[in-house]
Amino acid sequence: MKDQILKIKEEASQELKKAENLQTLNNVRVEYLGKKGKLTAVLRGMGELPAEERPIIGEFVNKARDEIEKSIKQKEKELKDKAMQERLEKEKIDITMPSKKTPIGSIHPITGVIDDMKEIFLGLGYQIADGPDIEKTYYVFDQLNTPIDHPARDLQDTFYINDNIVLRSQTSSVQIRVMETQKPPIKIICPGAVYRSDSVDPTHSPVFHQIEGLVVDKNITMSDLKGTLEIFAKKCLGENTQIRFRPHHFPYTEPSAEVDVSCFVCKGKGCRVCKNEGWIELLGCGMVHPKVLENCGIDSNIYSGFAFGCGLERIAMAKYGIDDMRLLFENDIRFLKQF
Repeated sequence: MKDQILKIKEEASQELKKAENLQTLNNVRVEYLGKKGKLTAVLRGMGELPAEERPIIGEFVNKARDEIEKSIKQKEKELKDKAMQERLEKEKIDITMPSKKTPIGSIHPITGVIDDMKEIFLGLGYQIADGPDIEKTYYVFDQLNTPIDHPARDLQDTFYINDNIVLRSQTSSVQIRVMETQKPPIKIICPGAVYRSDSVDPTHSPVFHQIEGLVVDKNITMSDLKGTLEIFAKKCLGENTQIRFRPHHFPYTEPSAEVDVSCFVCKGKGCRVCKNEGWIELLGCGMVHPKVLENCGIDSNIYSGFAFGCGLERIAMAKYGIDDMRLLFENDIRFLKQF
């Protein structure tokens, strides 16, 4: 029987040498070590042996089984390594080849300006406030000291949904909502879309974006407003930017002013962009009217404040040298990919 076992071992060894893949290797394992395998058949035939020979032959069979299993594991590792190497060769990537060009988008100029302005005012300790685009006239006009006969409330200027509901024409409505629900000190900016009944031309659009700021606290003065706007202009348009105040009138601020910045093109010398004036109108501002404070439940004898607001399209045009607002809304990739 030993000769039979040695013969089975030799046959298994030869079959393992011929195995070219894992499937063939598994067939060899089943043929020699499976339940109906050749070596298992030898074990079943041990009952016919004399009792004194059974331990010897059993040990010999187990040793043969261990050797065959060891050879199978070694062969399995070789085949797996070979398969992996073939796969690596087949699937390898030539890193010297140029990569596929993937189109990458960029931030829209308006979004970029909003992000920049948020960064500036967050650095100055402001918070960001938001409110609905569809708003009550109570917040857009009444609480802002804008009487019923004011031109801003005409149909020519405002989109009415009904007598009491409008598309907000300014983000000042957010300021009112904050002042009604929050006690001073208040320090906020309100960026967002606004809507006015304007014809489309290089400098006007029926929908555009604004950012407004509001500060309410004790002992707030016009000098605080001027210092804030100087910092904003320099951070947003360049350190050499100068500002000037011109008297103006807004029903919700007193005194009020229009703010100009030195022309970013000619640096104040005069050109077609600034209409040879050297200055470009940028925003409106002023000290919050005492009546507006009182309307919101804030004692104007204790608190004062300033407010300002500007069109973000105007900032984007000044910052990037754009001479037609319509370019910002036409979604022309040739234009937008410059930014």
